[in-house]
Amino acid sequence: MKYILLISLLLAMSCSSKTKSEGISTSSENQGNLIAILDTIWKTEQRPITLRDSLMKIYGAESELVKTQQAIYKKNHIINERKVKDILDKYGWPSKETAGEQGNWTICNVIQHSDNSVRIQYLPMMRQAVKEKKLEPRFLVRAEDRIATERGELQIYGGQMKYYPETKSFNLWPVFEPENIDKRRTEIGLDSIAIFLKNRFDFEWNLEEQIKRTEVFERERKKQN
Repeated sequence: MKYILLISLLLAMSCSSKTKSEGISTSSENQGNLIAILDTIWKTEQRPITLRDSLMKIYGAESELVKTQQAIYKKNHIINERKVKDILDKYGWPSKETAGEQGNWTICNVIQHSDNSVRIQYLPMMRQAVKEKKLEPRFLVRAEDRIATERGELQIYGGQMKYYPETKSFNLWPVFEPENIDKRRTEIGLDSIAIFLKNRFDFEWNLEEQIKRTEVFERERKKQN
């Protein structure tokens, strides 16, 4: 079964690497083709990540196959980021009707994978889109947590995991007041942190462990400051 999965992944890899390198001219975009554009962005952005993560489970994070998929993803992301920025800068945040059911997810996915400066640049637009019911709060939460972790701060809602080379495993980036995280998540309509982590990362939430990790994190930050 392991080898069948590998063959399937390798076949998909050959397809994922064939990405058009040219940008798009937003001057010719309209509501009719925006959904198709975003669908292409989604596939070229997410497919290498899915393959990378599947290979990682089989061969580990240091595998050459994993590194190959990571390189493909990075190359595709440069193109996709340019396309998304073109759309947002010219048209603002699209409605669900204009972008399609998965369109906003696609845009947020690309922003999430970009540098922190890009996330910060479009954060006000995301907040306004949530107010106007164009964007689900969970996507805004992901961006806010990612901005915090990139700044070396505690995250608020628990959406960000990190790979720790010293233990060769993933763990939750430390969160602000872990004992109150479910209260914060409930207030904006999110599942409990335990349900989210299990469904998204197959990771078990342990409150006592996370309280200790937050305490260690805060002590280390104080030393550095």
